[in-house]
Amino acid sequence: MKSHPAPVDLGPTFRMSQPTFSYGGAAINSLEKGLPKQVQSLCPQCGRIVSATQFEQDERVFMRKDCPQCGGCNDLISSNAAFFLKMEQWTFGDNRGLVNPNVPGASKCPEQCGLCSLHTSHTGMGLVDLTNRCNLVCPVCFANANAKRPLYEPGLDQVRRMLQSLRDERPTPCRTIQFSGGEPTTYPTFHDAVRLARHLGFTHIQVATNGLLFAELAFARRARDAGLHMLYLQFDGVGDEIYRRIRGRALWAKKLQAIENARLVGLDVVLVPTIARGVNDCEVGNIVRFALANLDVVTGISFQPITFSGRVASKRRQAMRYTIADLAMDVEQQTKLACADEDWLPLACTAPISRLISTICGEEMPCYTCHPQCSAGTYLFVNPSTKQAVPVTRFLDFSGMLPDLELLCRTTNKTSFRLYRRVQAWNAIRKHFREQDAPAGLTFARFLQTLQRMTDKEYARQELSGEQVRESYPTLMVAGMHFMDSYNYDLDRVRRCIVHYAAPNGLIYPFCTYNSGPTYRKQIESEYSVRQLTQTIASLKGDAST
Repeated sequence: MKSHPAPVDLGPTFRMSQPTFSYGGAAINSLEKGLPKQVQSLCPQCGRIVSATQFEQDERVFMRKDCPQCGGCNDLISSNAAFFLKMEQWTFGDNRGLVNPNVPGASKCPEQCGLCSLHTSHTGMGLVDLTNRCNLVCPVCFANANAKRPLYEPGLDQVRRMLQSLRDERPTPCRTIQFSGGEPTTYPTFHDAVRLARHLGFTHIQVATNGLLFAELAFARRARDAGLHMLYLQFDGVGDEIYRRIRGRALWAKKLQAIENARLVGLDVVLVPTIARGVNDCEVGNIVRFALANLDVVTGISFQPITFSGRVASKRRQAMRYTIADLAMDVEQQTKLACADEDWLPLACTAPISRLISTICGEEMPCYTCHPQCSAGTYLFVNPSTKQAVPVTRFLDFSGMLPDLELLCRTTNKTSFRLYRRVQAWNAIRKHFREQDAPAGLTFARFLQTLQRMTDKEYARQELSGEQVRESYPTLMVAGMHFMDSYNYDLDRVRRCIVHYAAPNGLIYPFCTYNSGPTYRKQIESEYSVRQLTQTIASLKGDAST
């Protein structure tokens, strides 16, 4: 077995970043690093909690687990062990969850979900399913939309309560909401739901959509006027052939029209490709090039390696399984723009930046302390004249900057003068900014201006003067988020999840318990289906008349 460097010890200052207990009083164990290691998983057949081993074989990482009732199961976790281990190095401790968890005193994950006191992360992105109907029938849909089951479509009052449950989280109210489904734009009062989210104080409002209705200009304009900011647009490749294979019909013209309408009305677009090995992994480079050619409206790409719903034969999983390491290497090989080994970092590495912003602002800001294997990516800074794209890691020394920011956050007196703290932060960043390696025209001042537009959603949506626009530099996020299925399930990832569904029962579920593992989606959609609610109301009326 190939040996790898031991995990880096960031020292006593950074061990301070790891809390001992959640706000709910549950013990928090820091992530174990290195291979092999033991984790808790689920049996994909019966769903019971089982012990699993993550181990390296042939420079890849696998998970092996045995259920006393159903037998053994092996699955690929990462196609590149070195990439897997590198992601583990870029973590700076957990959060402490919620002061007001929905399920206090929990002891068993994921059976007492909702969010419980065992959960260590607050919501980074909230999701609200508006319907389980869809105007497409896609075999890769994790929501299994249009399957034969009761219609789930909460009323606007229910949607209000679901949104409010996310805003009520403490100490960090949820600020980003994404309407999902099914196809959320088929919800009868979709624009009213968007207006409601804006009224409740969400600063960034998205919709996960196939784009069919956004191909109608009037619909797109109404959505923008209601308060929508971004399309999280299903986008599996360029050209009709790939859509016929994955989505069952030609959609390319609709995708282009939806993007053009977003451009016309002032909506941002993030492209969301579902990638399966042997199906459309060859499209990765084409998708990146398309995004770079449309930087005026496309702000990022969120690749999603395929998640297997239900029971899937081992041979099929092996043939189609695609990991974030595969994505990073495909971006490198198909575009030559970013190196998988050097330019990709996990989303979790941004925690020192978030903590420092919270310290400067004097209030808790969203901090993405998800598991390092959940999401990774890079930011490309694109020269507006030559269109040359340069990864941010080429001119900003993250290995020096992030520890410096974490140290500053941990040692700064929170009562000290706010402007002084901000100056300290900018100086800590400037020290690691190499202007000679940055793309032409990207000075440190312009970099800060761009960073502010990337992190401050309200600022980014202001009408800027020509001079301010010139001061900001074009960027493109290229990232992947690998949601789990029952075959690669890891409870360490579940407890750190930052993408959460709000449900009509008042509970909030991590993405990978709602759509896989226990799959609370089935329970929620059954209990709160239109038919079930109609029967319940009729029963209550009957009791009242009696």
